[in-house]
Amino acid sequence: MIQENVAVLKEDIDTLKRLAQEFEAELAALGGRVDNLEARVSFLEDHQFSTTTKLKGEVIFSVADTFGDFADGVDDDDDSSSRDDGTQTVLQDRVRLNFETSFTGEDLLRTRLQAGNFSGGNRFNNDTTGTNMTRLAYDDGTDNDVTINDLWYRFPVGESLTVWAGPSGLDLDDVFSTVNPYLADSGVGSLSRYARYNNMVNRGPGGAGAGAKFEIGEKFYVAATYLADGGDAPDPSEGNGLFNGSFSTGGQIGFLPTEDIELAATYVYSYRTAGSDGLFGDISSSDAEFPFGEDVPTAAHRIGLSASWKITEIIHLGASGGYGTADAKIGDGLDRGGADLWTWNANVSFLDLGKEGAVLSLSGGLPPKGEYIIDGDVIGGNNFRRVDDQSYIIQAQYKFPINDNIFITPGAYVVLNPNHDDNNDPLWVGVIRTTFKF
Repeated sequence: MIQENVAVLKEDIDTLKRLAQEFEAELAALGGRVDNLEARVSFLEDHQFSTTTKLKGEVIFSVADTFGDFADGVDDDDDSSSRDDGTQTVLQDRVRLNFETSFTGEDLLRTRLQAGNFSGGNRFNNDTTGTNMTRLAYDDGTDNDVTINDLWYRFPVGESLTVWAGPSGLDLDDVFSTVNPYLADSGVGSLSRYARYNNMVNRGPGGAGAGAKFEIGEKFYVAATYLADGGDAPDPSEGNGLFNGSFSTGGQIGFLPTEDIELAATYVYSYRTAGSDGLFGDISSSDAEFPFGEDVPTAAHRIGLSASWKITEIIHLGASGGYGTADAKIGDGLDRGGADLWTWNANVSFLDLGKEGAVLSLSGGLPPKGEYIIDGDVIGGNNFRRVDDQSYIIQAQYKFPINDNIFITPGAYVVLNPNHDDNNDPLWVGVIRTTFKF
C-alpha cells in the first residue's frame, strides 16, 4: 500500500499486529493442517490404484416371482390354463465393476467385469414360463462366474465427432440414443427387458465393431455403426469372423428442438446365422425371433421412430415404434417369402414423486411380433403361417432412492396373450429390485 502511494494510518498497522497476535494459535494450527494434507495427498499419489482409472460399481439384489399358467407356443392348440408355470420366488444378483480409464480427460476406455447367478433355468424365459416375454431387464451372468462383459474405447475427434471401437460388449444402444432416459438403464430403469427402449432398432447382433456419432450444432446429430456378434467376431472359421457371422449395421438421425424434446429415426440391417440368437436377442416369441426357424439364416431391414418429451418438471412422456421385414437366406436361389415385424411402446414417468430422485413409471405396448407372408416356396415342407393374435406387456414400477447410492424399485408387469397367442392366459411378474451404486 505504501508502494502504491496509499496512505496507511498507524491505527491500521496496530490493528493488523493485534489481529496477528490474537489469531497466532489459529494460524499455526491451520499451517499444521495444510502440512498434514500435503503429506496425505503425497501418500495417496504414491499408493493410488491408477492416475487414469476410476472404479465404478453396481450391485443388484432381486426378489421376483411369476404368477399364471405356462405359455404354449404360437397358435398352439393346447390349453395352457391347465399347466401352472411352476416358478418359485427367487433371490438373484448381478454385479458389475466398471474400470473407466481416461487418457485425455475426454476419452473413455471401459473394462467391465460382470457376474450374476442367472442361467438358462434361472431366468423367467421359455424354460420356466413358456415365453421369453417375461424376462427381467438384468438377467445377465451365469452361476456368478466373472466375465469381461464390456471392453471398448470411446474418444472424440474434434469438437463434434465421437467414435466407439471395441471387441466386446459394444451394442447398438451404446452408439444409438435410446431416447428413453428413465427406463433404458438395466440397473435402475425398466424391470422388464422389453420396456427398456425401441427393440426394433436397439436390439440385434452386436458386441464387436465400431460406431460414430456426429453432432450438428445443438439441435441435430447423426450416428452410424457396424457391429458383429461378440462370439463370431474372434472366430476365424468359415461362416464366422468380423464380416461373415451375425452382424448389425445402420444409422440414426436425431433432432432436439428444445432441451426437453428428443426425436430420433433409426435404420438397422441385421443378419443372424443359423443356430444363433434371435433377431431381438430372445426377448419375444419365436415368430419374431426366428421367422423361418432357428436353423435358417435370416436378414432383416428395420426402421424405428422414438420420441421423448419432458412436458413439465415432473412429467415425462416416451414413445417408440418400429417396422421391419425379414427374409430367409437359404442360398439356393429360391424365393422363400418373408415376414413383417412390428413393435411399439409408450410410457409416462412422474419425477421426484414423494422424494427427489424418485420415479413412478407406467408403460405398455406390443413386444416384437412377426406376421408371416404366405409367399413363395416352402421351408422344410411347411407353408408360412400368419400370426393374427397380439401380445401386450403392461408395467408399473416405482424407483425410490434411499440415498445417492441405494435405490429400491418395486414393481410388476403382466404379459397378455403370451407368445402372441390368445389361447394363453396372462402371466404376471412381481419384482423388488435393490440397486447399490458406488
